[in-house]
Amino acid sequence: MAPWVLPVLLLLGGLALAVMDIFFPSGGILAFLAVCAILGALVQAFVEGTTIGLTLLAITLFGVPAVLIAALKWWPKTAMGRKFLLHVPSSEEVLPENNPRRMLEGLVGRVGRAKSKMLPSGIITIDKRSYDAVSEGMPIEAGQRVRVIEVRGNRLIVESIGDEPPSETDEDPLARPVDWDTDEPGLGVGD
Repeated sequence: MAPWVLPVLLLLGGLALAVMDIFFPSGGILAFLAVCAILGALVQAFVEGTTIGLTLLAITLFGVPAVLIAALKWWPKTAMGRKFLLHVPSSEEVLPENNPRRMLEGLVGRVGRAKSKMLPSGIITIDKRSYDAVSEGMPIEAGQRVRVIEVRGNRLIVESIGDEPPSETDEDPLARPVDWDTDEPGLGVGD
């Protein structure tokens, strides 16, 4: 029998025991046996010769971590690994299912007006409804046109759109005629 066979078999047995310890927790018994087998392989290799010993030592120093890393990468895909490790939810799975959030997400891309000066937060109006908003970048003056670009939490992220032509959904409240006929006391003509 060649002088390197017994140390190599001990090393392979030690690696197999180390991998088994990852997949089948044994309270450290398999890990202890793995370390003993690997140390036995090194001792036996140096008994056979310095060249065989140094070669097996180099293989051990690089092989053991590589095998353990590969086993740990493969472990979550096994049945036991799936039981031990929890599934990490995506950000969509974590967000609550609620109508206000869905309604705010429906405003992305819409155009409105700043109701107050935004330094960077303030109030905007879209379709006669007011929303909390935060400007992205520069301050926005009251009355300036803004576009919703994102939703973060319960706030809209907006950007100033300046001199773009108005869209059909953007209604200028100052261009509407004043309705003087009202049922509220004190607001009609002649009250």
